[in-house]
Amino acid sequence: MREKHPDKTPEVIDAELVEEAPAAPVEVPEADYSESGVPSFDHVRDRIEQRYTTSLGSTELAGLGGKEDVASLDKKIADRDKAAKDKLAEIRRAMREK
Repeated sequence: MREKHPDKTPEVIDAELVEEAPAAPVEVPEADYSESGVPSFDHVRDRIEQRYTTSLGSTELAGLGGKEDVASLDKKIADRDKAAKDKLAEIRRAMREK
């Protein structure tokens, strides 16, 4: 660590100044709204597609999408429960016979 002495002046560092290069002009994309506040067709279409895909994803995550509906899922669950009860009854009968 350097000790600071009040009687010494700090060293001056000479630096070269570099001018910035002029920036290339930036192309501004077309706005989503006109000057009068009307949305463009592309903007409206993109919003509709976004909402549609969001709803499809929500339906799929909820398990309601595709070919299966709630009634068919309930029937599958009931069939599986019945098969489990039947298998349990079979195992109990087999244990009594021994």
